Amino acid sequence: MASAGSLENGGLTGRLARMALAAVAVALASLAAPAAAQTPAADKPQVSSQKCLSCHDDPEMKDDDGKSLSVSAAHFGRSAHRKLECADCHESALEIRHPRNPLGPVKPQVCQDCHEDEFKAIAGSIHGRRAQGERAIKDCNGCHGSLHTVFKGGDPESPLSPVNQIKTCGGCHEDMMANYESSKHARALLKAGLVGSSPSCSSCHGKHEIHAKDDPAATTHHTRIPATCGSCHSGVLKDFNESAHGTAITAGREGPVCSTCHESHAIKDPGAAATRHVVSDGCGNCHEDYSTSFRGSFHGKATALENKAAAACADCHTPHRNLAASDPRSSVHPDNLAATCGACHEKVNASFLTFDPHANPSDPTRNPYVYWIWLGMTSLLVGVFGFFGLHGLLWMQRALVGKLRGEFSFSHGGPGPYVRRFSGMQMGVHVAIVSSFLLLAATGLPLKFAEAPWAPGLMTLLGGAESAGYLHRLAGIVTFGYFAWHLGMIVHGLFLKNEKGYFWGPRSMVPQPRDVVDFIGMMKYFLYLGPRPKFDRFTYWEKFDYLAVFWGVAIIGFSGLILWFPTAFTMVLPGWALNAAYIVHSDEALLATGFIFLFHFFHTHLRPEAFPLDPVIFTGRMPLDRFKDERPMEYERLVAQGQLEDYLVPPPTAAELRRAYIFGFTAVTIGVILAIFIFWGLLTHGFH
Repeated sequence: MASAGSLENGGLTGRLARMALAAVAVALASLAAPAAAQTPAADKPQVSSQKCLSCHDDPEMKDDDGKSLSVSAAHFGRSAHRKLECADCHESALEIRHPRNPLGPVKPQVCQDCHEDEFKAIAGSIHGRRAQGERAIKDCNGCHGSLHTVFKGGDPESPLSPVNQIKTCGGCHEDMMANYESSKHARALLKAGLVGSSPSCSSCHGKHEIHAKDDPAATTHHTRIPATCGSCHSGVLKDFNESAHGTAITAGREGPVCSTCHESHAIKDPGAAATRHVVSDGCGNCHEDYSTSFRGSFHGKATALENKAAAACADCHTPHRNLAASDPRSSVHPDNLAATCGACHEKVNASFLTFDPHANPSDPTRNPYVYWIWLGMTSLLVGVFGFFGLHGLLWMQRALVGKLRGEFSFSHGGPGPYVRRFSGMQMGVHVAIVSSFLLLAATGLPLKFAEAPWAPGLMTLLGGAESAGYLHRLAGIVTFGYFAWHLGMIVHGLFLKNEKGYFWGPRSMVPQPRDVVDFIGMMKYFLYLGPRPKFDRFTYWEKFDYLAVFWGVAIIGFSGLILWFPTAFTMVLPGWALNAAYIVHSDEALLATGFIFLFHFFHTHLRPEAFPLDPVIFTGRMPLDRFKDERPMEYERLVAQGQLEDYLVPPPTAAELRRAYIFGFTAVTIGVILAIFIFWGLLTHGFH
């Protein structure tokens, strides 16, 4: 207690000493001053700030209620008010003995004596007219801080410095600050330190004259936003004023401005892939038809998947100098298309420039050729999915009944004799087909259903849209490779080995009258009207599978090459061929993936007779009892010809079965997941 008392007395003694010295200084100054400068008795007495600071420049100085009465002389000396005397604002200090009697806060009216223009501005602003409750503007301190430390805006310690405005304004506008802090503007200000060139709150909204955005006087009013943003982006403003958008605003008509495309507070990097997609999507608010056709195009879908290499609206129409296609200055005017398209495509030609980037294939008036191709592909999709969907459902119910009745007595394995079905080369090619097909599907389906919620995630899993594009083309090259090998095998067998039966007979994959009979018999079997038909080496659905792959590789592959090398192919093809190739490639790929994952997997692995996996294609052999049951006609022919012994082989080893099941289950699982995605995409977005 003695120590505490001595410290307190020491502090009091210090303050008394400072007051005495200040009084002596004032007395000496008054004696030295000329008589004419003496203050008349009737006038208000003057007290220097130095005298006040002699007491208040003490961090420990508080009133009886514990409220700080400290004023830092160093801070006050840097403040905007440093040339004022304390009594200019605290007039009551001349009349009231303090600190026993508190002076109370300085009223706003005192500030108004010097800052009349600012008070007029804030009185008419949204802060002066609308702020209520906790956000009411009670005094100047709310924004400027303590009047003793009101620093100029350029002072880093000012509450209204460009950096500190975020915290000061954010005290009331938390939601806006949350967006701003993630913006490109904030990054330049806070991360790069570009204080002089990066906008803060007052740069766009003004200082005391802030108005609601729907007030014509506001710097953020729709019609004034271009000029506000143009104060920093002068080059952009020049382009905008010349554009169709800018001339509409100038003429008093409705039109987009900066904040229409760029979020007011959450300004993002305009070159970022996500921003390009959002901005392009926003164009549809006014240009709905063009936006719809763009989203259905390759450019639109690739943009939606954040492929920076894909053209978005601004890449063709320019970001700010948008002009009608009929305007000779427009980037999409026929005279300027070569330069516009040439920014992405090398060696563009006149035919390439007739490609329709906003094609509507369902509109016959736009291009009849594209329309008929679209109609044919759509009909093919509906027909195949409808036919085999019904076929699969009938087979499923009949197979389940057969399973319950015990009609299937064979197994996939066992120690018994086995029959060789496929050679090592055929198994290897099938592995290549499965691997490349799954990769093509995984990289192509997200583009087909770019707006489906699962598409961006799958694309990210593949390393992004650009990486997926490389993988897609790599899988395409593998596909061309095994297709060329298969054609070479046929040519070699026909002309060098003089083999027969490629186009007719039990070894042929070409449909024959027998297949029609088998199909009718299978329908009767499904409907419990007859026994299961006796099949030979290949069934009618296996021939359809084969021809679907053969046809699909040719059609998908050729259309894919056209899209891969558009300028080369348009040297001999019209521009609309690119629109047609996109439809064919997209729809034929959907037909192929849908058929393989839904029907081929069911026919081969997921039907009750074979569930959960048929390993024959991966081991090349099947048990003899199953061979007799599933291919009785082939079995009988081999026995009659005395060739059955030539086809008998040992059972697969445990290692061979393990590899077969690992690869098979992986492929089927991926296929089933992609099939679910296809259903999801079709139900929510249709075929396109």
